[in-house]
Order: sequence, then structure tokens, then C-alpha cells
Amino acid sequence: MKRSPARRLRRPLTAMVITGSLLSLVHTVPRTGESPAEPVAETANTATVFYYTKTRNWSQYNLHYAPDGGSWTTVPGVAMEAACTDWVKRTVDLGTATGLQATFNNGSGTWDNNNGANYALGTGNITVKDGAVAHSDPCADPETPSDNTATVYYSTEAFGWSTANIHYQPAGGSWTTVPGIGMQAACTGWWKQTVALGSAASLKAAFNNGNGTWDNNNGADYTIPVGTSTVKNRTVVKDADDPCEAEPPDTEAPTAPTAVSASADGVSVVLAWEASTDNEGVAKYQVTRSGGGGSTVTDVGSTVLTDTGLEERTEYTYTVRAVDAAGNVSPASEAVRVTTGARPDAPAPGTPLGTDPRKDPIYFVLTARFHDGDSTNNRGGSQHVKSGNAAHDDPMFRGDFKGLVQKLDYIKSLGFSAVWVTPVVLNRSDYDYHGYHGYDFYKVDPRLESAGASYQDLINAAHAKGMKIYQDVVYNHSSRWGAKGLFTPKVYGVRDAEWSWYYDEHNDGFEYDGLTVEPKSGKSYYNGDLWSTAEPSGNTCVNWGRPTGGKSAEGYTLYNCQWPSPTSGMFPSAFYHRCWIGNWEGEDSRSCWLHEDLADFDTESAAVQNYLIGAYNKYIDMGVDGFRVDTAVHIPRTTWNRRFLPAIQERVTQRFGVEAARNFFVFGEVAAFVNDKWNRGSVNHSAQFYTWKERKEYDADDAKAALEMYEYEQQLGTSNQPTSTNAFLQGNSYHTPDHSQFSGMNVIDMRMHMNFGDARNAFSNGKDSDDSYNDATYNVVYVDSHDYGPNKSSERYAGGTDAWAENMSLMWTFRGIPTLYYGSEIEFQAGKKIDCGPSCPLATTGRAYYGDHLAGEVKAADFSQVESASGAVAATLDKPLVKHVQRLNRIRRAIPALQMGQYSTENISGGMAFKRRWTSGSTDSFALVTVTDGAVFSGVPNGRYVDAVTGDVRQVTDGTLTVAAPGKGNLRVYVLNGPGRIGAPGPYLK
Repeated sequence: MKRSPARRLRRPLTAMVITGSLLSLVHTVPRTGESPAEPVAETANTATVFYYTKTRNWSQYNLHYAPDGGSWTTVPGVAMEAACTDWVKRTVDLGTATGLQATFNNGSGTWDNNNGANYALGTGNITVKDGAVAHSDPCADPETPSDNTATVYYSTEAFGWSTANIHYQPAGGSWTTVPGIGMQAACTGWWKQTVALGSAASLKAAFNNGNGTWDNNNGADYTIPVGTSTVKNRTVVKDADDPCEAEPPDTEAPTAPTAVSASADGVSVVLAWEASTDNEGVAKYQVTRSGGGGSTVTDVGSTVLTDTGLEERTEYTYTVRAVDAAGNVSPASEAVRVTTGARPDAPAPGTPLGTDPRKDPIYFVLTARFHDGDSTNNRGGSQHVKSGNAAHDDPMFRGDFKGLVQKLDYIKSLGFSAVWVTPVVLNRSDYDYHGYHGYDFYKVDPRLESAGASYQDLINAAHAKGMKIYQDVVYNHSSRWGAKGLFTPKVYGVRDAEWSWYYDEHNDGFEYDGLTVEPKSGKSYYNGDLWSTAEPSGNTCVNWGRPTGGKSAEGYTLYNCQWPSPTSGMFPSAFYHRCWIGNWEGEDSRSCWLHEDLADFDTESAAVQNYLIGAYNKYIDMGVDGFRVDTAVHIPRTTWNRRFLPAIQERVTQRFGVEAARNFFVFGEVAAFVNDKWNRGSVNHSAQFYTWKERKEYDADDAKAALEMYEYEQQLGTSNQPTSTNAFLQGNSYHTPDHSQFSGMNVIDMRMHMNFGDARNAFSNGKDSDDSYNDATYNVVYVDSHDYGPNKSSERYAGGTDAWAENMSLMWTFRGIPTLYYGSEIEFQAGKKIDCGPSCPLATTGRAYYGDHLAGEVKAADFSQVESASGAVAATLDKPLVKHVQRLNRIRRAIPALQMGQYSTENISGGMAFKRRWTSGSTDSFALVTVTDGAVFSGVPNGRYVDAVTGDVRQVTDGTLTVAAPGKGNLRVYVLNGPGRIGAPGPYLK
């Protein structure tokens, strides 16, 4: 198809162009993105453009051009002259311009204008060949061959350049003229040039793309020796192999998997094995199961498989083979046999609802503190009296799944369609009601369950009401007593006159479950299996059982190895790290203990990965709708991206399909307690960093890869991180987001959280960070939580009802998923210290029991709508912020743009004002929003706009809509062709 010339100059990419008038350099070498310094001489500022003719075969060639900032030549431009075989050329005077726009034609209407984009050219010698631009003279005489040469292969993989030049200086010689000489394409991502060195033994070099972007090794230049070298990721490899040499086909099979183990839990089997090795890397494993009247083969990407739905009391045999990318298959592992038990008397597993998570506002409950449905599972633990909880008749484990099931209608009547529950696994510590001291990751804590109200019952009950369950999960650490099924330490303990109150008598026939009272001690928090006076076999703890010379708070003698500790030697390095954290923004924050009750997993260990993947597969199979990931920042991004996130996707896909996996919502706690866009300048410790895939390959060993990634990304720094437009409108238009580089983990919006002392600060800070997330419309947004209030406050938010209303109005209309910590709808425990451990009663903290406010009966007619309520819960539902959040949820649920839309503040005046749009199929939802303050929206589509709050109708004919200030906590939501007023006026929305 013929193309006409591009008559207007298109806007060029931002770049600094190095002009041809700089002939050489003295000492100073250009930094990335800078021009070289100290020109030696000046010549005319020209560009000689060479055009490749072989693929065109025109009878005539013309250059139609415009110097940057200047005018185009008259069509068809100026004639080009023969240069050498297959090339024509033209030299043009650029005056003061630093480059030119160009197109080519045959003088008879046939054009090459770079597919409508024009060619952006610099100065000096420039070649245009089949759409590719390079800086070289294709007609120059080849250099005289020399035995003393350096062949340089340069990788542009990290930069994405379409061409590369080498600017060099033989040792003791002169620099080439900027931009150097063009390198030849060698293979995908690699460029090659052989340089004659004369008598020199090496050369200095810097590389550039010919249009002003440089790689000069951070200002140090590259030193390249004679022979063949590669330069990739700022690393020079001497005597390197040709990176473009065709590799022989991979015919080497992986080694057979080893140490295959299988354990049955009812009619499920957890299978794990040690990773195979391979010369190129293992791509997957094939697990063959026989027994039960048949045989199956299952592919799995990790080294663990949970096999479910098997026959009762049946023997199964498993073997595992490894497969590499070339399809080579290892020998089978040794077979392992396992016999299933009885089918558990439990409800059928659920199925995740599988809808877009942005549709679902989240209500966050501390399950053990929300509502008590069954007092028989209440437990106070070893700190019941010391904490003061006993005096308040308030055991730490008080709320439970039965209580939560009973009050799902309360949560639904508020308008929430997702419930975030604290970790459900069996915990083990002196104060473990919160769930973050996991001990048996394969067992639901019995202190939360009741007959007819198991965890599965909760999931199924929520789904029946159209509500999701997001499970809080912990990959970073176990309890101080390790993890059952992986490793549990034994400590020194003597039951003498001082310590018999603490150390329970050992009972061989008893197993801790947190709930069952051990008959010898009469205590549910039994620890008789955790201590020993006899030194365990293989003990590595130094000075086992010897007095330390110190005393406890009670004045009792303390002994070495009496408490679990990372530096004691009790924890094997195969499973756990052995250090205390020193720098919260350093690499050790990912590889050391945070607290004595949080034994830090070595998450780069295959055995630990197997254990955790197998455990969380169980809860995926139960039908949970997503995971909130605790302490996500304390695990390297490489490990998330290589192991845990793919394992989640793989399991959800296996069980429920691709669409369910796409909407399985994973959101991580990447804690950052500063107001910066990047957490103290450390990209590795910033929330948005975890939303991206890796940009390069690292060592196959996960521990080495974590260190390589940390160093690589820290050196690239904050200015070289990926950016995204996924959250932003293009003018007034919605565009399809690009999630190709999404890691699989979304995050809690820590920056907004830290700034929610004032809604305007939260809004301003949120906008400032949004280009650095893969897609900020998935950010989980809250004011306070079970850990902190805004600005790292240790108290629950106490800004007042008006400020709460304003925060909520912003959260429910701005991008992201609004989340409310239990009780905030009535300002529950406002200003109270969130957590003080066992040093004060829970009743006086932000984790107080909420059930008294829920007493009575409530039935929801629909989301945000109460059918009936009686008792204390009726009074709770009549509170002003309850009315506010109910209506906010109704408005958000009715307007897709407020749920999933991209946003913009372009051409809008006002404090907290923005426009949002979401387009999909026949749905086009466009909304103009202002919170508290007035606003003027300019350049918006003409049409009929209806305010969802008041029902006010505006007909826009000139692209402008002006909104008066609605007042503190109030807002206006003008929807193009909107449905009208949504809900009834309330205390703030009126």
C-alpha cells in the first residue's frame, strides 16, 4: 500500500542528541543521558544520511527532511546520490539543530516514512536500513586487519535500544569521534564490533544508542582486554564464548527427584520431594498416581502436590519425574506408598466467587475478637491473668467462626462483600489469638471452630450470601516453636522449685492443639513436648542448660538454651535463618528474625517452600477467594515471583479454572512507614516494587538470586524502575491496561495509610505514587488496622466523626479497594493503643472484643440494606458513620467507574476532585467526583450528568461542569447518563 509523506513534524521521544561537531574527548567520558564534555574542535553541523536500496529497487531516491525545530523541505525533498553498492547518501546542513526528521521517496508517490512515524535522526554518519537506524559509514574502507584486536559483544537487553555504537579509546590512544562506530547486529539482544588495537593491550569504551543515551558504566567507562569479551548488565566477561553461537540441542535429562514423601489427611495426600537438577533447569514435574482403580499423571511447577478427593482407606502409589524445557524426562523417583483414611465429616469444599476483586469492599476482622458464637472454645492462654484479661472475663480467644457466621448479615448490611479474616492456622505462643504465630500450617486452629461452624462452613456461608473470604496468610515466619511437620526445637527446661509452674509435665499420649486441656497440667497451653533437661541428639546450642548468670523478671535463674533464639543454634539453617534483624531497610530484613515469637523461615529453601505451598493449597482447595500476605516485604521478590505466586496461580487454575485464578486476589503487606514515594530510597522495601515481575534472569539458586536481585535493583535505583499508565485515563478515555509485567501480587497502599491523618494528604500522596504500581486500581486502601494508625501511630484513628466521614468518602470513590477495620464504623476504641501485648488487658486496646455491639439479631435484605434488626446491633446500625458507609457502598456498587475505573485529575480544579471511567463491552461508566470541596471539570464530554448523591441533573454543552462545595465528608458524583440519586440522604451524604 502506498503511503503519503508525513507533512507535520511528530513529537520526538525525549532524548539528548550528541552532535557531530564534537570530534574527540579529553579525559571526560559521557555519563548516561549526558553529552560528552570538552570538544577539541568544531566543524559544520551536518548529517550524512545513507539509505539502503537493495530491498527497494527504486530508480530514484529523495530525502524529505526537517531539521529539529525547522521547516520541512519541499516535497519530494532533495535527491540522494550513489554512495557505494546498495547505498545512496545525502549530506545536509543542520545549522544549530541537533537532529532531523526524515522520510524517503522515489519521486513518484511511493514513500518510506517509518510507518507514519517518520525517522528521527541525529548528526554525523547515519544509516537507514529496512526501518533500522544506526550510526556508521557503510561505505568506509574496512580497517586493516590486525592480529591485536578486541571483539566486543554488547547486550542491549536492559535498555531496549534498537541499535548500538561503541565509543572507544585504545590504551594510550585517542577517543573515536562521538558517537563512535556502529556495532553490527549479532543476534537477538546482542551487537558486535571488532576493534584493531595496534600495540595496545586494552581499550576504554562507552556505548550509546546514537541518540544521546549512554551506558558508560556509571561514569567509570568499561575496560576491555584483547580477545573476545561480552558486556552485559555492566559486567565485562573476558575470553567469553560467543553469545550468539548456536547451542547444541539439549539432550540431557534432569536427575530423578529424590526424598519423595507422602502423608495422608483423610482422603487427601500431600506429596513433596527434593528438587531435581538439570544442565538447563527443570521446567516441571510429572506426578504419576496409581491405585484406587486407575492411574493419573499431573503436571506441577513446584516440588509439592496436594492430591484431593481420593477414595477412603485406599493405598496409592506415587512416582515423580522431572521434565526440562527441551522435553527431556528424568527417570522416575523411587515409589512411595500411602494409605488414605476416612472421609472427614465436613462440608463439601467451596468454590471461589471468581469476580473482579475491585468490586468488593473489604471488612477486616480479628476473628478471635469479633463475635463469640461458642463460649466452649474460648481460651485465655498462659497470660490470661497476667494480661488483666481474666479480671475482665475476656479470654484472648473469644470470637470464633460461629460468631462470624452469625454476623455475616451485619457485615453485608454495611455493604461489604469481602471479609478479610486473620490467619486461621493453629498457633502456638503465650499470646497467639491474632493468628500470626503459626505452628501447624496444615491445621485450622480449633479455638476458632465449632460443631457446624468449621472454617469450611464459614467459607460456604459467606459464599451463599455473595460474600468473599480473604484469608490472612504468613509465609515469612512460624511461631517461636517452629512449624509442625517441618521443624520444632527442643529447649532446656528444669521443673525445679522455680520453674515447675511454667514447664508442664511431659505426656507421651497428648498432642497440643491449643484447645484440648492436657489432663496432667489441666492447661490447654501445654508445653511438655517443647522442653527437655536431657540434651537432644545433635544439639548445637552452646552451653546447654548452664546458668547464664542472669535472672528472670520473677527473680528466677535463667539457663542457656532456655528460649528459642536464632543465634542459639537450635534452628537448622536448612529451614530457618539464624540472625536478628539489624536494618529494616537493608537486605537482612528479608533474612533475619523480626521478633522472638517469629521464627524466620528460610523461604529460599526448597523444603520450606514445599511445606508452605502444600499448606496453602489446602485452603485454596476449600474455596477461599484470596490471600492477604503478612510481612510480604520480608521475603525477596524473586522468591515470590519464582515460587509462591506461581504456585498459587497453578493451584487455583487446577482446581477452579483460569478465570478464577485471574481474580484470586493476593494483596501483600509491604510495610513502609514513611511518606516517601520510595521507602527511604530503597526500591526493594517499597510496596509498589512487589507488583512487578523480574526484569532479568538471576542465579538458579534462590538464595543467590535474592542477593543478585537486591544489588541489581538497588543500583538501578528509584529513577530506573518500571512505570505504568494502567491506573490513568488518557484524556477522558479508558484504555486496556497492560498487565503483562504484573507479578501476581497486589499490595496494601501503605503511603495513603500513613497519610490518612488528613484526607487531602492521603489523596495527594496516593496520586504521586500511582505510576510506579503495576495497577494502582487494585491497591487495598485503609485508614488504620490491627497494627497502626496513620503516620505510624500506635493508636486507632481518633480524628473525629467528620474526618472519618471525609476519609471514607475519598476511599469509596478514589481508585483502589476500600477496606475498614472492624468497629471503625462506630469509631470503636478510637484513640486507644492498638496493641500492648500481655502487658495490659485487651479490653483497653484497639483489639477489644466487639461482640457486645452486635448482640441481638440482624438480617440483611441486600448489600447495604437491613431487613430487620433488634437489640444492641440495631443501635449500632443506627450510628452516623454506619449510615454513611452503607450509602457509600450502595453508590460504589451501582457505578462501575468507581469500582474498576481509571482516573485523571487533568483539567480539574478542586482539592479532592477527579474523573473516573471504566469501559467494557456495552458498559461505559464515566463519573466526575469531588469530595468536601467545590471543583470545576473542564474538557469533559458533553451530555447529561446526574449526581448520585442528590439526583441533581446537569446538561453539559461546553465541556465544563462546575460543582459547589458539598461540605466536610460530603461529596458529589456526577455520572454521565447516570441512574439518578442512589439511596436516601444521610448525615453526610445529602
